[in-house]
Amino acid sequence: MKHLLNNNVENIEISGIRKFFNLVSDEQDVVSLTIGQPDFHTPDQVKEAGIQAIENNLTTYTPNQGIFDLRKAIHQYYKTNYELVYQSESEIIVTSGASEAIDITFRTILTPGDEVILPSPIYPGYEPLITLAGAKPIHVDTTDTGFKFTPESLANAISAKTKCVVLPSPSNPTGAAYSKQELQALAEVLHGKEIFILSDEIYSEIIFDFTHTSIASVSDLKNQTIVINGVSKSHSMTGFRIGYTLAPEWLSKQMLKVHQYNVSCAASISQYAALEALTDYEEHTAHIKQVFKKRRDYVYERLVNMGLEVERPQGAFYIFPKLQLNDKNSFDLGLSLVHDAKVALVPGSSFPQHGEGYMRLSYAYHEDVLKEGLDRLEAYLNESAPDRKN
Repeated sequence: MKHLLNNNVENIEISGIRKFFNLVSDEQDVVSLTIGQPDFHTPDQVKEAGIQAIENNLTTYTPNQGIFDLRKAIHQYYKTNYELVYQSESEIIVTSGASEAIDITFRTILTPGDEVILPSPIYPGYEPLITLAGAKPIHVDTTDTGFKFTPESLANAISAKTKCVVLPSPSNPTGAAYSKQELQALAEVLHGKEIFILSDEIYSEIIFDFTHTSIASVSDLKNQTIVINGVSKSHSMTGFRIGYTLAPEWLSKQMLKVHQYNVSCAASISQYAALEALTDYEEHTAHIKQVFKKRRDYVYERLVNMGLEVERPQGAFYIFPKLQLNDKNSFDLGLSLVHDAKVALVPGSSFPQHGEGYMRLSYAYHEDVLKEGLDRLEAYLNESAPDRKN
């Protein structure tokens, strides 16, 4: 009965990140620099808020949009940090992680035949959701432009079928982030066009070289922008699964229908923990930002000293060096690194188009782990190609 399945489901695959991670997970004595999960514990006061929610029997369904106090905290967070105002009552939806937020966005705005423009290489979680909605991903090669759209490359990708542009800033896997000036230049291309912008800002608290700007705050683009964010990365709460969307009321009203029939509401306990996180967040986020910046600088300098071509990340906790050796594709090179060097990086082909020839390294690991992993990588490269630097 396989022929009865939805073809769109058959045409998507498990994430290359997870596929590779699962393939090598049984290897012994491997230093893994693969997973994008902060190595910090959830703050104690946030954990306590979740415990208190259980003790106080706050374990029932919440409003579909999320508890009102959490939506008010999200409202205040964006108003204070990014000078953007979204109404708690009607323009904010609390979701089961940022992944669900992306899903309900695409399922609300996309119809079969639509096109969605993506900067490539890019996190592999967008394309399958676009495909499931019957739309077509359009990948723009950014490998020669600092892993970012330029106004020209974006304008050239727009067609009569374009429905949405995805703008992750900072980006997974590259760490690229857009400055306010760069966003203003892109805004000139998009302003006035009937094109949605999905602005994925899940790493907005982890940006090093300038202040994060949301494209929703630029050139009157707020009415065509859906902002995605959450507490997973900023507060070391990946398992709590709390994300949220910010969008105009007329659009949020439609997205809420999809969210309601999908999960009803985000987990109540996690919502109360997230409320505590967003109410008292500055100390934790400032600390992890400082730590990740130090790690970024260390990893970048090590890779440069190895003779690798690599862009300096501006945010998140990933770096994406060009790494090609002995005519191996990135997946086979990743396997060789695991088996021979005992270090695991994510093959660039996981990201998916235009990632071939690169490897993603996550520096969401303790400094001692990073040093050992980079030592093993350097030794392997020197042994495999001793004249590589020259």
